[in-house]
Amino acid sequence: MGKSTLFNRLTGRREAIENETSGVTRDRHYGRVEWNGEHFTLIDTGGYVKGTDDIFESEIRKQVGHAIEEADLILFVLDIVEGITPFDKSVADMLRRLKDKEKKVLLVANKADNFGMEHMATEFYALGLGDIFPVSSVSGAGTGDLLDTMLLLMADKQDDAPMNDLPQIAVVGRPNVGKSSFINALFDEERHIVTEVAGTTRDAVDTRFTRFGNDIMLIDTAGLRKKGKVDEDVEFYSVLRTVKAIERADVCLLVLDAQQGFEAQDMSIFSLAVNNHKGVVVIVNKWDLVEKDTKTTEAYVKLIHKKMAPFNDVPIVFTSVLEKQRLLKVLDVTMKVYNNRKKKISTSRLNEEMLPIIEGTPPPSLKGKFVKIKYITQLPTVFPAFAFFCNHPKYIREDYTRFLENQFREKFDFNGVPIEIFFRQK
Repeated sequence: MGKSTLFNRLTGRREAIENETSGVTRDRHYGRVEWNGEHFTLIDTGGYVKGTDDIFESEIRKQVGHAIEEADLILFVLDIVEGITPFDKSVADMLRRLKDKEKKVLLVANKADNFGMEHMATEFYALGLGDIFPVSSVSGAGTGDLLDTMLLLMADKQDDAPMNDLPQIAVVGRPNVGKSSFINALFDEERHIVTEVAGTTRDAVDTRFTRFGNDIMLIDTAGLRKKGKVDEDVEFYSVLRTVKAIERADVCLLVLDAQQGFEAQDMSIFSLAVNNHKGVVVIVNKWDLVEKDTKTTEAYVKLIHKKMAPFNDVPIVFTSVLEKQRLLKVLDVTMKVYNNRKKKISTSRLNEEMLPIIEGTPPPSLKGKFVKIKYITQLPTVFPAFAFFCNHPKYIREDYTRFLENQFREKFDFNGVPIEIFFRQK
């Protein structure tokens, strides 16, 4: 019914963001939506396919139930061309029974590719779930009204992070890399259950940490698994809560297993943190188990940074939770990244430092247009973002944006923090 196309339309990407985590029946995709200055995470839960051997209606009902339980807002996507199907009726029945839980539902009638087809959406009023939003995921028609309504319905949702004035530090990574053990080692006690069974942690668990001059909130999360490895219903909750933990964190500590290296799933978690504009520190755990010489650490760092490119200005700390090696260094680096993310640079200093660089290396001309950058200022966002005012913003090439970002990092030290650069008409 075009759910993935709608997902890509709302997230503004050509391909769905995939964290390679699989539910019992379908891969799930996670994307960040920005609309009118607001942000939220959209999750594509996969659809029901008839006539297959591995997908059953009862299993789909369970998965829909999990999604409903965790979501703040539910988009029930329907196909105008196909009309109401038996499965649509089944899902609608489930949604109506959950009215007491105050779950908000929007009916999205997809494939309304022209005005005449919009009238066909009236059929879906028979489902008894309220207003219908005809959209075309291909052309984008109707999605603006849908997004406006989504923001309106989610306006009363509050961040569920306790003590929001404290730095929020999420410990993330694949299962069984030592996330809970890392937190236990910091506290020097068994605060979290640790076993050799991957995926012991099911929830995102918040713990206030006040040792060694720190006062922060540590969020232990479930590991995000590789495709095809999620085989329990409860895993769906774990993945959603991990995503939410990353969303409300200030800094994410990405824990790796030194013996396994920086794998594709680590890159997915890293990308999720960066796309949410979070600070990142990489912890290479179990370093005591790696055979090494004087060049091993340097080679390991280069390999990780190469995989992270183009954003590879990320601190990497090699630890052994078992031996309690360099744990305090992790805390020191984490707080440095936290402060880098909060850093504010005066407009006068920005222009004093950056304009001479731009004058010496101006933007290359494109289609005969010569870009002149006149003024720079930092935007009032919770993460570092900067506006460059110029005469032809749309003619700035991506490689020049990268050049400016590298200059920012060299001049002002944004180690571990993603930054955004915008070009605006002067």
